[in-house]
Formats: sequence, C-alpha cells, structure tokens
Amino acid sequence: MPDRHRQRDNAPDRPAEQVLLGVDTHKDVHAAAVITVLGATLDRRDFRATAAGFRQLTTWARSFGTLRRAGVECTCSCGKALARHLNAEDIEVTEVNQPDKAARRRHGKTHAVDAEAAARAVLSGRATESPKTGDGPAETLRLFKLAKGSAIKARTQAINQLKSVLICADPTLREDLAQLANPHLIKHCAQLDDALHDGPAGAARHTLRLLARRIQHLTEEIDDLVKQVARAVKASRPGLLDVRGIGPDSAAALLITAGDNPERLTSEAAFAALCGVSPVEQSSGKTQRRRLNRGGDRQANAALYRAVLTRLRWDPRTQHYLQRRTAEGKTKREIIRCLKRYIAREIYRLLTPTTTAPTTATPAP
Repeated sequence: MPDRHRQRDNAPDRPAEQVLLGVDTHKDVHAAAVITVLGATLDRRDFRATAAGFRQLTTWARSFGTLRRAGVECTCSCGKALARHLNAEDIEVTEVNQPDKAARRRHGKTHAVDAEAAARAVLSGRATESPKTGDGPAETLRLFKLAKGSAIKARTQAINQLKSVLICADPTLREDLAQLANPHLIKHCAQLDDALHDGPAGAARHTLRLLARRIQHLTEEIDDLVKQVARAVKASRPGLLDVRGIGPDSAAALLITAGDNPERLTSEAAFAALCGVSPVEQSSGKTQRRRLNRGGDRQANAALYRAVLTRLRWDPRTQHYLQRRTAEGKTKREIIRCLKRYIAREIYRLLTPTTTAPTTATPAP
C-alpha cells in the first residue's frame, strides 16, 4: 500500500517533516503507527516489548521525519517501560485511553488500527494528559502496597481455611481450640504435633500446623511492608501525616494517585476529579442538585472517605459543619461529598511542589 509507505525526501534544502507516533501496547509486542501532522498514515509495524525493540521502534519512527510527540496506551501497565524510554529520548508522551467501543464496532479492531487511533487522538487534541513517570517514591509505594494487599488477601484466605479445617477436625482437638482468640489459636496450631496420629486426624493436625505457620509468615511480611510504607511516606511527603485523618496507608494511596510528577495536575480541581470527589451536576426541571462522582481513582476516594469519617468522629469543627449543613437540608451523603472535596484541596496543596504547603494542616470545615 503506497500511501502507508511514503518515501522520505532526503533533499538537504527541505526541512524534515514532523510526524506523530501512536502505540498500542501489550505484554510481549507493541503495535506502532506513524502519521503526519496532516493526518496521513505513513506506516504501521509491530515491535518486541524489549529494550532492543524500543530502540528499533524509535529509530523506525524517526526515519519518517522529526518525532516530538507520541500517544501511548496503558502507560501505567504494559506501556510504562516504553513511556520511560520515549521520555529519555526527548519525546513528549501523551497518555491515550482505549478507543471508544462504538467506534470500534463501526471500524473494527486490530492492534494496528488502535495504534493509529492513539496517534490521531494526540493530533486532534482529544488526548492531552501526561502519564505518570513511575520513577520515584510514588512508584516505590505502589509496589509496597501491591505486595501488602496480596499478603493480606492470602492471610485472610489462610485464616478462613484454618477455621474450616478446625470445624471438621477431631472433636477433642476442636473443643480445645474453639474458644481461643485468633492470635492464640494460630500460635497453638503452629505447634501441633501429628506424629502420634494417623489417618484424617493426623492429616488435620498437619494441615492446621502448615496453615498456622503460613499465617505467621504472612503476618511478618505485612508488618515489614507496613514499616516500609510509613518510611517511604515520611521520606516523600512528611506533611501528609500531619493532616487529621490521614495515616500511612491513606497517604500512600493519595501519593500513588498523584504520581511522581504531580505537576501534571493543572489544578486542585483536576486532583479532585482524579480522586472522584468533584461534584457532578444532576439537575432536572426545578430540581437543582449535585451527586457523587463515581469515577476517578477509587483507592484515593476511599482514603478521603476514611479521613472524613475520622473527622466526623473526632474533629469538633467538622461535627459543627455536619450540623450546620444538615439544618440547611443537605443529606449526610451530600455532606460527606463536600467534606471529601475540602480535604482533596488540602491534600493537593501538600502534594504539589510549586505550592507552598502550610506547616500546620488546617482541618476542613
């Protein structure tokens, strides 16, 4: 197809044509497309998701002209390594959402089509957001939180399995252990001896011991990760821990949402929208109201929600705000939405390096 394989004019008196790169990223192979600033497709090609493949992709894209911008899908997962490589090559990377499903149904779906759509999203201005860099403390916290979340899930599963085995165990053993609290139960099960028991009774004791030791090991992992998260938060943004209702876990969730380059957030309203606490109009006829925003990062939203609940219980100023807005006719859900928005503004001032953060966090009303 000659229109997709245009020859580059090497005449010295003609400036190089500007081109845009679009990439549809996957685990092993990235599909790339190059278009001109006028929208003409130059070429499409697949590259391996390796360091050598990234270099080949960059060289290939620059063979068509001057490459300054690229649209990349999934910059927080499969495309993270490629985005870092392009940034190192002085190529501005724009995060591109997956194509609209209706457009996919009309035009079909292939990796090459998605790559070209990513380039056109940058060209048209539909995609404008800079991706997270993923090379600082926020990425460190994300990895710690990932490991901690999986360890907590595995420990909960192991505890449930231990109790289910105990229910079906020998009545004498069950009666001895049934009244123990979880810490004492796990400690006792970890010391069970199955040498004098055969058959199902011995198998039950052996299984209980294995599960209890697994729980102990996972608990040690979780305790270590809790310390790592707290240490990383203090090293990155110690002022966050001074905000009422924000602990290490909540601070880590908010830092992960903002990323290692929070300057990409243009305003505190953008951060509120990213956390899913920006108001959404839901007015109709004579009813004028706003509803909860069900979009955004749900982990950050949950962190702000926990902060609100803490302040409603312990902060007199927040309690007074609840009473005042309730008297005005607001529901508790609407009041919590407003409080989350206030706390998001307070957090943004601490996250953004260009803004002078207050030394003492002022509670939201």
